[in-house]
Amino acid sequence: MAHLNFTDFYQVPDLHFDVNKMRSDLSVILEKKGFKTLKGITNFGAIPLNQIPNDDDSIKGHKMRGVYWTIPDEKGKEVKRDIPIEEEKYTQILPEFKNTYFNEVYETLKKKFKLGRVRLLLKEPRSTLSWHKDPEPRLHIPIITNLGCSMVIENIAKHLPADGHVTITNNTKYHNFFNGGEQSRIHLVACVLENPFKKN
Repeated sequence: MAHLNFTDFYQVPDLHFDVNKMRSDLSVILEKKGFKTLKGITNFGAIPLNQIPNDDDSIKGHKMRGVYWTIPDEKGKEVKRDIPIEEEKYTQILPEFKNTYFNEVYETLKKKFKLGRVRLLLKEPRSTLSWHKDPEPRLHIPIITNLGCSMVIENIAKHLPADGHVTITNNTKYHNFFNGGEQSRIHLVACVLENPFKKN
């Protein structure tokens, strides 16, 4: 039997957050944003936690996605999509998160990692992302998930449980995320600007 290699998934030791507090405050945020509560989430796609200071445009349109590369068809040719983002400038938490547990999470993460954009990302039931790669790794804290959700990096799939742990994934390799369950999946996802996967 082949041995699975999970070296592109790094679970950060000695770092743990309260998922119940995150879920509770997520419900408040969803209501403020005009979405349904956790019991009936609509597809919001992405909700930013931070922005470039005093720049509301930094969390709109293409700046919500950022540059990535994909192989869109049978020709197998890699193409670049969207626009580059000045990740290091995203340092201001949005006001709606200031008096929530997310502020504590954000401040703790900022002390440990050099971060760019931090977002709440939703994947609807029975859906997937495109096969793509990003300029930098991603930090994940699953908030709501199910056993039908997996991150796939190259040929390795791994379920990330909503247990309060923090996992950094090597998104500089081709990957996707799929939700094969019947419940929406929500992760807190941050761009990590110092790549722990780079070989010296």
